[in-house]
Amino acid sequence: MQQDFTLGIEEEYLLVDRDSLELAEAPEAMMTACQSDFEGQVSPEFLQCQIEVGTRVHPNVASAREDLKRLRACVSKHASEYNLSPIAVSCHPFANWRDQHHTSKERYDALQADLGGVARRMLICGMHVHVGIEDKSLRADLMPQLSYFLPHMLALSTSSPFWNGEDTRLASYRLTVFDNLPRTGLPPTFSSWAEYERTAGALIELGVIEDTTKIWWDLRPSHRFPTLETRIMDVSPRLEDTLALAALNQAILRMLCRFKARNLRWRNYDRFLIAENRWRAQRYGVAEGLIDFGDRSIKSMALLLDELTGLLIEDAEALGTIAEITRLRRIAETGTSATRQRRVHAEAQARGEDPGRAVVRHLIEEFHADL
Repeated sequence: MQQDFTLGIEEEYLLVDRDSLELAEAPEAMMTACQSDFEGQVSPEFLQCQIEVGTRVHPNVASAREDLKRLRACVSKHASEYNLSPIAVSCHPFANWRDQHHTSKERYDALQADLGGVARRMLICGMHVHVGIEDKSLRADLMPQLSYFLPHMLALSTSSPFWNGEDTRLASYRLTVFDNLPRTGLPPTFSSWAEYERTAGALIELGVIEDTTKIWWDLRPSHRFPTLETRIMDVSPRLEDTLALAALNQAILRMLCRFKARNLRWRNYDRFLIAENRWRAQRYGVAEGLIDFGDRSIKSMALLLDELTGLLIEDAEALGTIAEITRLRRIAETGTSATRQRRVHAEAQARGEDPGRAVVRHLIEEFHADL
C-alpha cells in the first residue's frame, strides 16, 4: 500500500471572559503572541471571538497529539493573560450572534459582503481532519465511499445542543447554521477527478467563486494540500476525543484503500439515504443510532462501532491507533459533549444556579483536562 495517510487537524475555538463567561474578542496582542509562538499555525477566524489552530503534517496520531496539545496550551496561556479562556465547542450555550463582530480582514470582509445576513449567524466552530492522499484520481474515487461514514463522525463529535440560551433539542445545532451557506452539505459523487475539476471550474470561470476554498462540503479535496478534508464534525472539548475522531478518519481511508488493492470497494449509497443518517446524527448524536442500509435496520452507535472496529482493526494496528479507535466505543456508550452539556445544565438548574454559565465553566475544564 503506497499511501502514507499523513494527518493534519484544524480546530476552531471560542474565547470567553473568565469572570462573566460571555464571549470576548481576541486582543490583537494576544493573537500576535500566539502567532509568534506557532508561526503559520494560529490565525483569526471569521468572528473576533474566534481563533483557529492547525497542526503541521504528521505521520501518525501520536505525533499530531503533541502538536495539538502544544497549540491548545499556547492559546490558553496567552488568553489567560487577558483574563480569557478558550473553549472548544461548536456553539456557545447562551451568547447572541447579533452581538458579535466579524474580523476586519479582506477575506472576511468579502465573505460578509457575499453572504449577506447569512454570514452574521456564523457563531459556530468546527474541526477539520486532513488525510494525505497523493493521487488525485484516488481522491475522487474515495470521496463517495468515505461519505457513507460522515454521519458516524458527526454523531460521535456533537457538541452544540444550545443556541441563544435555548436547548435546540438537536445534538449539533452548528450544522443547522452552517447549512444556510451555499455549497455545503454532502459532496456530490464524481466519476473522476476530471469531472470534479470541470464542475468546480464552471463556477470559477463564471467568477461565482475565486477558487475551491469557497466550496464548503462536509468532505472535499483540499485546495491547498494533497488531502481529503473532512469538515462535518463539531469541535470536541476534550483533546483525546478530537484525536480519536482523527484516527477514525485516517483508519477508514486506509481500509478503503486496502479494499481497492483487492479490487473491492464500499458500496456507493444514494445521497438521499446518507442525508437521512446525517440528520439522525445532527438531531440525536449517538442516542438513537443510525440506519444500516446493508441490512435495512436501525442500529445503536455502540453496535455500529463494534462492527466498524472489526473492519478497521488491521488498519488501526498498522497506524498505531487501537487506543483511539477503542475510545470511540466509550463515546457511543456514554454520550458526547452534547450529552454532558445537557447534564451539567440540568444539574445547575436544579441547584438554582445559572445553567448556561455552569456549562461554560464545564467546557473550560474539559478544554484543559488533557493539557
